[in-house]
Amino acid sequence: MKKSIKNLVIIILIVLIVLLAFLLYLGHLYHDGTERIHESQIIPEFITEPEIIEKREADWPSWRGPDCNGKSNTKNIKKDWTSGLKKVWEVDYLCQGKRSVTWSAPVIKGNRLVVMGRDNKNDLVFCLNADNGELIWNNFYAGKVKNYHHGIGPRATPFIDEDRVYTFGRSGDLACWQLLDGKLLWKKNIYENGGDSPMYGDSSSPIVYNNEVIVQGGGVSIASAYNKMTGELLWKAEEGITGYASPVILKNTNELSLLIFYGNGIARLNPEDGKTIWSVPWKTFNNNNACTPVAEGNYIFITSLYLGCQMLKTKGKEVEILWTNKTIASFHSDAIIHNGYIYTYTGESSQNRGDFKCVELETGKEVWSTGKAGWGTVVFVDGYLLCMDIKGNLYLIEPSPDEFRIVTEFKNSLGKIKTPAWTIPVIANGKMYIRYLHNLVCYDLT
Repeated sequence: MKKSIKNLVIIILIVLIVLLAFLLYLGHLYHDGTERIHESQIIPEFITEPEIIEKREADWPSWRGPDCNGKSNTKNIKKDWTSGLKKVWEVDYLCQGKRSVTWSAPVIKGNRLVVMGRDNKNDLVFCLNADNGELIWNNFYAGKVKNYHHGIGPRATPFIDEDRVYTFGRSGDLACWQLLDGKLLWKKNIYENGGDSPMYGDSSSPIVYNNEVIVQGGGVSIASAYNKMTGELLWKAEEGITGYASPVILKNTNELSLLIFYGNGIARLNPEDGKTIWSVPWKTFNNNNACTPVAEGNYIFITSLYLGCQMLKTKGKEVEILWTNKTIASFHSDAIIHNGYIYTYTGESSQNRGDFKCVELETGKEVWSTGKAGWGTVVFVDGYLLCMDIKGNLYLIEPSPDEFRIVTEFKNSLGKIKTPAWTIPVIANGKMYIRYLHNLVCYDLT
C-alpha cells in the first residue's frame, strides 16, 4: 500500500513538472518581451522639406522586395566584411512606450523610406530620407489593440505605389497616405466588413494590383480588396480563418492570379473579383501559417512550424501536390528559391539555434543542413544569400548545392540586444536597412 502511494506521488510530481515546463514554454513563446524595451528618444522636428519623389533602379517598395521573392536588384556589394560595414545613419524613436514593440519592415522608393512605429495609443508612420535618415514627415491614427502578444505595434510592411503608400495595422486598419507629405487620404478597418483578427494581430502585408489594394481578412473572407484611390470595398473572397502570411501575385500564367496562405490552407484567387480558382488545405496548430508562399515558375512552396512544408505545381487552372515532408518547418522565416534549390531557416524562432538548409525544389530532398548561421531571416542580393540571425549577426553565403560556405560575416550589427531581431533586412540601392523594435540602422553595402 505504501509503495503504491509512493509511486502515485512520484507520478503526480512528474506530471506537475511536465506541466510547469509546458507552461514556461508557452510563456516564452507568447511573451511580448516589452518590459525590456526602454523609452525611446523624442521624435525630431521635420528636418527636410518635401522633395520630388525619385525612383531608382534597386528600390524595395513592398514586402520581400519588388517581386515579393526576397531578391534585391542591388549589384556590386562589398564581399569582405572583415573590417565591418560602414554605418550611414541610425534613428531610435520609431516606438514610443514600453508596450509599443513593432516588427514592420521599411520600404524604399528612391530617396524616400517609409516605416511604421507605435506609441501607447497610435500607429505611427514615418517617412525618412533613405540616404541620410532625416525625417521628412510623420503621421498617425488611433489604433485599438485587442491583445498584447509580442507588443502592440504593427507587423505588416507598407506598400509604396507611385505617389501613395499603404499601411496595415495589427488591429485591421488599412490606410492610404500621400507619399509626398504624409497626408492621410483614406482609412478603412477590415472588421467593419466582417474581418477577424488572428491571435497575434493582423500581420499580412498589403499588396497593390491594378486599381486594388488587397489584404488578408479572416472571418467572412480570407481576403478583401479595396479601391486604392478611394478605399471603397471592391470584393471579399470566400470564408476562412485568417493567417499571417502576405498575399502574393502569381505571375507564371497568362493571367495573373493571387495566392492567399490563410489560417488553414492556401488558395489561388482571381484578383479581379476574389473568386477561388483552387484551394489546398494546410491546417496547423493555432492556424499559424506565417511564411509567405514562394512562387517560382509553376512551383509554389509553403511551410509552417508545426506541419512541415509542401511543394505545389500549377497546370493552367489546376494544381497538384508535388511533395510534402518535414525537411523544412519554419515559424516565420521566408525561403529563397535559386537555380532549382530552396534555401531557408527551419525551426522555432525564439532561440538563436536552428538549421539553415538547402533543399532540392523538384524532390524536397535535403542537400545540406548547418547550424552555423544561428536562426534568422534571409534575402538574396548580387548572387548571394544574406542571412541575419536573431542576435543581429550577418552572414554572406554562397548559394550552392555542393556545400554551405560563408563568404564573409559581420557580428553584432545591432550591438548587444536582448530580444530577438525578427524583422527581415531590407536591401535597396546599395544600402541595407535593419529594423530592431524602436531602432532603424542603415549600412552601406557597396
